[in-house]
Amino acid sequence: MGYVLAIDTSAGTSVAVLKDGVALAEVEIADTRSHTESIGNAIQDALSAAGVKPNQIRSVAVGRGPAPFTGLRVGIAAALMFAEGSGAELFGIVSLDAIAKQEFAAQSLANDTIAEQPLLVSSDARRSEHYWALYSGLDRHGVPICIEGPAVNRPADIEASLAERGIFAARTSLVISARAIGELFEAQAAAGSLSHDITALYLRNPDAVEPKNLRDFGKKVSG
Repeated sequence: MGYVLAIDTSAGTSVAVLKDGVALAEVEIADTRSHTESIGNAIQDALSAAGVKPNQIRSVAVGRGPAPFTGLRVGIAAALMFAEGSGAELFGIVSLDAIAKQEFAAQSLANDTIAEQPLLVSSDARRSEHYWALYSGLDRHGVPICIEGPAVNRPADIEASLAERGIFAARTSLVISARAIGELFEAQAAAGSLSHDITALYLRNPDAVEPKNLRDFGKKVSG
């Protein structure tokens, strides 16, 4: 499928260039509050390190979250602008799914296999909550099988819900990376399950609320 540019800003800023599922270059910036300042240089640095020109990118895969509002939208906007400028095809990837694939790979779980224990993947959602999803294993193409979620809840509530239903899930300490986004992209391409949906998964309303006077003004203008 040619060169793939993978982007994820669910946590920090992560950009990778891959070909045939192999990462040629990856740029990781851990700061969770500098997405806007970092994303442009991260894309340029990843392309330069891989020796790939923008017009050689055939596909852009971007993490859709779930993640906090501000960081997530920066990555999606950057992916959209790059795809429009380069003519690459744009695809959305659920970020928790990519972490699940990484963890199952670390466990050496074979494709088309159900794990001995379901896997709980979670990430910080702020406000003392976690985004989470539950996975049973991998399909025959290596795509994680999500059996519940994604959702957002307090950690104690997640644990209580699992315990009440007798679900004893394995955990992972892995965090999202653009490399993982690109690897899942390749698996989904093989499975024929790629999606052009790049809608951000916030799973709740953003902290910022439009002032009432602006909403009223907008109604008057549109009316």
